[in-house]
Amino acid sequence: MMKDTFCVIMSGGIGSRFWPLSKESMPKQFLDFFGNGRSLLQMTVDRFAGIIPVENIYIVTNKRYVSLVKEQFPAFRDNQILLEPVRRNTAPCIAYAAYRIKAINPKANIVVAPSDHLILKEDVFLSSIAKSIDFVKDKDALVTLGIKPSRPDTAYGYIQRGDECLGDFVKIKTFMEKPDYELARVFYESEEFFWNSGLFIWSVDSILSAIRKFLPDISSRFDLAMNKFNTREEIAFIEENFPFCPNISIDYGVMEKADNVYMLGVDFGWADLGTWGSVFDIAPRTSADNNAILRGAKILTYETENSIIAIDKPDRLAVIQGLKDYIVVESGNVLLICRKDDEQRIKQFIADAQIRFGDKFK
Repeated sequence: MMKDTFCVIMSGGIGSRFWPLSKESMPKQFLDFFGNGRSLLQMTVDRFAGIIPVENIYIVTNKRYVSLVKEQFPAFRDNQILLEPVRRNTAPCIAYAAYRIKAINPKANIVVAPSDHLILKEDVFLSSIAKSIDFVKDKDALVTLGIKPSRPDTAYGYIQRGDECLGDFVKIKTFMEKPDYELARVFYESEEFFWNSGLFIWSVDSILSAIRKFLPDISSRFDLAMNKFNTREEIAFIEENFPFCPNISIDYGVMEKADNVYMLGVDFGWADLGTWGSVFDIAPRTSADNNAILRGAKILTYETENSIIAIDKPDRLAVIQGLKDYIVVESGNVLLICRKDDEQRIKQFIADAQIRFGDKFK
């Protein structure tokens, strides 16, 4: 166990791309996606608890989800759950956690992770995390894990490796936003580009120094209240100041600007469960028609292929005929039938449903 290492799990999103299974009242990170009795967030905590003391694992989430976090982690202390009064992207989230951890342990190293990733080779994953922690503990370096691409993919951002190396860690040349297919193919064939995993490792001093340099709108507020973190005054301070933080990602706000960013290239069976398509890619398939049936005990399919099906009512009989490359999801009071290629329109569907029928369907 690494007593000076902390883990920050970002868990404040609403998972709108997984609507209607994921809704604002129960986002995807709190769902048992694969029927193994553990939510995506619980699986993430379980993973890190193998090398990091449980008391050093922090969950950052929106304040409306505090009851869900406490229900899934009854042993967590209140001060392990950091509540954001509003959503402000990953940079303010990470800054908040870093200032809190600095107040507890000024020598801390920090692993930052999303709550919705799937890792198939957990032993390789934990080895990569341990290696990265060992790298940053005595260096002013910001590390990200780059996933070796297995195919051209337009769903991920990319990281280009540079030429300068420190052991297994390479200095990053540039970050690239999600490309079109042709550019993704160029990235894949060049072998210089890696998928951006959104996993970060750094010392608390390194990340706070970077935030002060590149995001003074955030650090200037938090620096004025260093003595409030990990005290009773913290919640009131966050409620008052957090909404004024800029809505900006840590990638854009810090990582793309800093000159001390390194990448460890890894291959541990990683999947970012950000879309229905990404779940389809890794879900078990029926042998005859290549459908992925996530939920539903009574499903009959006819001339239906390459589709993802989730019926969130165990006693509901679903008969599906004549669909190819579709998403079919029923949850609560919503039934979605959508072409897989059009899943980027799901946010539009939600907005239209709200306008026409009210908030009860979002």
